[in-house]
Amino acid sequence: MAAEADLGTEAPAKKGIPKLFIIIGAAVVVLLLAGGGLFFFLSSSGGEEAAAHGEGHGEAAATAAHDTFIFNLPPMMVNLNSQGEGASFMKLTIALEVADEHMMTEIQPRLAKVIDAFQVYLRELRKSDLEGSAGIYRLKEELLRRVNLAIYPAHVESVLFKEILVQ
Repeated sequence: MAAEADLGTEAPAKKGIPKLFIIIGAAVVVLLLAGGGLFFFLSSSGGEEAAAHGEGHGEAAATAAHDTFIFNLPPMMVNLNSQGEGASFMKLTIALEVADEHMMTEIQPRLAKVIDAFQVYLRELRKSDLEGSAGIYRLKEELLRRVNLAIYPAHVESVLFKEILVQ
């Protein structure tokens, strides 16, 4: 009976040791995750404070954003490619972001080429091409490419959508 008593006390001890390792391991993982989260939280808030005070790299980015100019294009309305569906159209108001005033004077005489490049592209679009944020992003990138081709050697920084209506 002494052997049975020894077996009875050893079995719970062996089960208790792996549970202890699991608990210690889980506690270490939780502490590591909490420490990492605290580090990233403090790192990101420190960067925002430096940018708010105009220190370091944040000041250069803020200065660059203020040095751009906006060139407004007239509103455009085009029929979309319907391919047997009901008639669809799009009304679009665009502004071009340029680096300096000199670029604005470069774009003005080439404005007819820019609008023509946009009209040709927009008339081939289908309503399904403009669905979701991915469709609008592709439209923005393609219009930027086309405007930079039309006004070369001048350069546009970005195409800004002021109004998009698709029906």
